Amino acid sequence: MDFYYHPASPYCRSVMLVAKALKLNLNLQFVDLMKDEQLRPTFTVLNPFHCVPTLVDNDLTMWESRAILVYLVDKYGRTNSRLYPKDAKTRAIINQRLFFDHGTLGTRLEDYYYPLYFEGATPGGEKLEKLEEALAVLNGYLINNPYAAGPNITLADYSLVSTVTSLEVVQHDLSKYPAISAWYEGCKATMADFQEINESGMQQYRAYFESGPTPPATAYAVAE
Repeated sequence: MDFYYHPASPYCRSVMLVAKALKLNLNLQFVDLMKDEQLRPTFTVLNPFHCVPTLVDNDLTMWESRAILVYLVDKYGRTNSRLYPKDAKTRAIINQRLFFDHGTLGTRLEDYYYPLYFEGATPGGEKLEKLEEALAVLNGYLINNPYAAGPNITLADYSLVSTVTSLEVVQHDLSKYPAISAWYEGCKATMADFQEINESGMQQYRAYFESGPTPPATAYAVAE
């Protein structure tokens, strides 16, 4: 499998973490977004949205990290992998958390922090309130369960943890959410090669946020 990625992308890193959990060897294809390599014809023919992550597995090409996570477990996981069990109710909960991460938590993080760093927006306000609301919901999921979708680690955790690493990058205060903080530390300790996969990418992501008022190309070439 060819995996087109950039380490600064938290969504690429979530796929790499799941691949590690499944003991899959991805053929890593680095796409230098700062040099606009995602716009080269050889890449756009694979992905017309010219974004990472992008996975090519024989005759299948796909992007969107959560879809990739589901595909990897469905095809290469055990018959009833705990990461994404066959049980309809359990899958429904995992899917809800994945969509919450994509459509609510991750979106609200970007809606607040991208203008703050790249457009000189004033801190606080309604966008921050909406982000805090989403974090309170995530904290609620984790109060009665060690993981986002129940007693076992699932794809929901691998997706959500990538968003929370972004919150760490921008130094968002998570101290008011003790369940999130405890879960995050548990993910770091439990997920194979978490530091190895995340550390360099987080440093690069932090550098982009600190680069100044002009948003880097990376910000627009990373699919969720």
